[in-house]
Amino acid sequence: MSRIGLKPVTLPSGTTVSVANDKIVVKGAKGELSMPTIQDISVEVSDGIVKVARANELKKTKSAHGMVRAMIQNMVTGVTDGYEIKLEIVGVGYRAQMQGSNLQLSLGFSHPVIHEAPEGIEFATDGPTKLSVKGIDKQLVGQTAAIIRGYRPPEPYKGKGIRYEGEHIIRKAGKAGAK
Repeated sequence: MSRIGLKPVTLPSGTTVSVANDKIVVKGAKGELSMPTIQDISVEVSDGIVKVARANELKKTKSAHGMVRAMIQNMVTGVTDGYEIKLEIVGVGYRAQMQGSNLQLSLGFSHPVIHEAPEGIEFATDGPTKLSVKGIDKQLVGQTAAIIRGYRPPEPYKGKGIRYEGEHIIRKAGKAGAK
């Protein structure tokens, strides 16, 4: 039994969910998101509450039940509040700056790394070493932040690189001196 799938999703005021043409569409103050429906999973909207039910007890259907409910909840949260992931840049000479809507990163390479903002994603910098990725699609915000972190992941000896805000990097000891 899916405990997550059985919980109803409560819609805040100003948010609507509609199911038509094999699509679930969520509209809110910040925008609109949609996802395809999944076979044997039914979505029912009534009185500001979204309920997700499954048609049978097959393993595939049971596993999709909670996932569909969680994705609807993430879409509702995204169109009402939005998502934001903050990143920190650590290292001498490492910095980030805005170049129009794109992000320019100086990470110790021979050239600056320019990351173009995907559709629906905004970048913001708080000084040269702090940046944030904002958007309404949780998956896209997380994926974009992971791609940016992947340009220069934190290394374990000095801790230089791009890390999530508050991320703890386990440090290693350097070379032992000669005796």
